[in-house]
Amino acid sequence: MTTSVTGATIRADLLGLGLIGPGLPSWDAAQAVLRGEAAADTAERTVVPVPMRLPPAERRRAGAAIRIALAAAEAACAHAEADPATLATVFASSSGDGANCHALCETLAAEDPAARLVSPTRFTNSVHNAASGYWHIAVGSPEASTSLCGFDGSFAAGLVAALTQLRPDAAPVLLVASDTPYPEPLHATRPLPDTMGVALLLAPAGPGEARCWLGAALLPAERAGVPTRCRDAGLEALRQAIPAAQALPLLEALARRLPAVVVLPVSPAQSLRLVLEFPA
Repeated sequence: MTTSVTGATIRADLLGLGLIGPGLPSWDAAQAVLRGEAAADTAERTVVPVPMRLPPAERRRAGAAIRIALAAAEAACAHAEADPATLATVFASSSGDGANCHALCETLAAEDPAARLVSPTRFTNSVHNAASGYWHIAVGSPEASTSLCGFDGSFAAGLVAALTQLRPDAAPVLLVASDTPYPEPLHATRPLPDTMGVALLLAPAGPGEARCWLGAALLPAERAGVPTRCRDAGLEALRQAIPAAQALPLLEALARRLPAVVVLPVSPAQSLRLVLEFPA
């Protein structure tokens, strides 16, 4: 991966991927759909695995937003056969834990003042870096972590953040982008149809075997080109509905293992232009 995001050139490798979403239970299981060999069944609801790395008490307290992020992170590490305790991380989510936000709003809106007491667990899980905290505690990682929100451009913003942290003498960086729906009435204002998580393990270029090399540049939207759409109609509908699914055009290109250019929107004013190359 080469990037001019910060004005410098950085070469890095893509080592592993994790994917969990509607009709996309894993990266391996989604290959046929991503390559165009089968139609996407995005009506199939996402099944979020239980985060077995967490102790039983924390496992019970972790909501869907934490579980999906940890599951995607776990899958990418397993794909790359990487030790998660050695990895810096970037966690990106457009909305954080919508269900927990809803529960907090209900509690604070109660008519009885005595019913407005917020539980410590709900408060702990309300912060945007809750998933990052659970992950680093679960895997015993002392490495740096960044949590961010870029609204609908959260995946691309997270990828920019991960790229700018890569250094020749540094450990790989794990990017995790995930989203979960809000309950009503917030869902009517911010409708997300289902839960989805995507993770990429990125490393500085080295002598090891890479799955893919990318060239990346953060450009004004008009210079970067039109955002890349998915080839599959079902995946395209998903891309437009869930911010984490903005990764799908990139995943389609990775599954096909053909040189490609992918444009991902970061904001109305900026886009991330990716050029994919594959080792022979």
